[in-house]
Amino acid sequence: MGKLSFKPIVLIAAGLVFTLSCAQKPSKSVEVRGVYGNPKPLWDKGYQLNELGVNAIFVHSGAIDQAMVERAKSEGAKVYAEFATLNGKNYVENHPEAWAINEKGEKVEAATWFMGVCPTEPSFLEYRFNQLRDLLSNFDLDGIWMDYVHWHAQFEDPEPILPETCFNDHCLNEFSAYAGLQIPEGTTSEKAQWILTQHDTEWRNWRCKVIHDWAVEMKKIVKEANPNALLGLYHCPWDDEEYEGARRRNLGLDYDLLRETIDVFSPMVYHGRMHRDPNWVEENISWFSNRLNIEKGAYPKVWPIVQAHDDPGIISKEEFETVLLGGLAGESTGVMMFTTNSVAKDEAKTEVMQSLYLGLMEK
Repeated sequence: MGKLSFKPIVLIAAGLVFTLSCAQKPSKSVEVRGVYGNPKPLWDKGYQLNELGVNAIFVHSGAIDQAMVERAKSEGAKVYAEFATLNGKNYVENHPEAWAINEKGEKVEAATWFMGVCPTEPSFLEYRFNQLRDLLSNFDLDGIWMDYVHWHAQFEDPEPILPETCFNDHCLNEFSAYAGLQIPEGTTSEKAQWILTQHDTEWRNWRCKVIHDWAVEMKKIVKEANPNALLGLYHCPWDDEEYEGARRRNLGLDYDLLRETIDVFSPMVYHGRMHRDPNWVEENISWFSNRLNIEKGAYPKVWPIVQAHDDPGIISKEEFETVLLGGLAGESTGVMMFTTNSVAKDEAKTEVMQSLYLGLMEK
């Protein structure tokens, strides 16, 4: 691919000069100034990543090719692959044994656009881990970011979908062995009710362990391929109390377990999708830093992903600036946005990103 000429951005929008005040800019060191999504929309506009202050791209594994990796690295950016870990869409339809089962003994329905999978089904584990090995052998990646790492649910909407899963034979047998319990005979629904009423604590703990076990195995595969590569996690940003503790109770995300394995946490603080005020991003990342007791210069690290995408509604350049800065609150040492295309097609958002990112390079 030939080098595209770079056109400097003049920070003018609606006739007004756009600036970020010194008071607004974080005074701390920032490791990652990232974008999520294929960088092609920015390249098509004539930009180079380093001239925008971008030093990391996070791209869905299926969109990565060798030319992208080589060009990004030539422009000073590290390349991280998003890996759709427990998304069962296009898999469960052809492998019904991996379909998650709810407390009524029924196959779960898609949670809006997300279709989860039974995370204990042996063939699915082998399928995903082999996909990961192939990805790491094909490309020189700086890390893998696990995505869709939770039991079947939907947390990105204002009204989350939080079913009880999974009660198929794989899960029931594994839970029985974990807890040292003999589950009474009966229908799937009867077994589920017995567990939820008599052994709910053990059930929640086991489900968290299943998710953590995925992270442990993923990290082992990543480190075998490249000892310097990082294992990151895109995850639900709820605190311990929201929706009656549903982050741990329903999704199976136990921060105290996961911090033992995850190198970088990337809370998905999508304020627009979740109908939150833009200032919520700063509040959440400050809380999260304290919750994990993050230590400067040590792992795990925090690199949030914020929303630039206009859905639902329009994310203004002012909102975008607020959430970018909010993503650098607490002990965060990096930030990225969803999505590259959303920034590339909006000159005002591109200006916000460039001004902030170039300013952070001077720290």
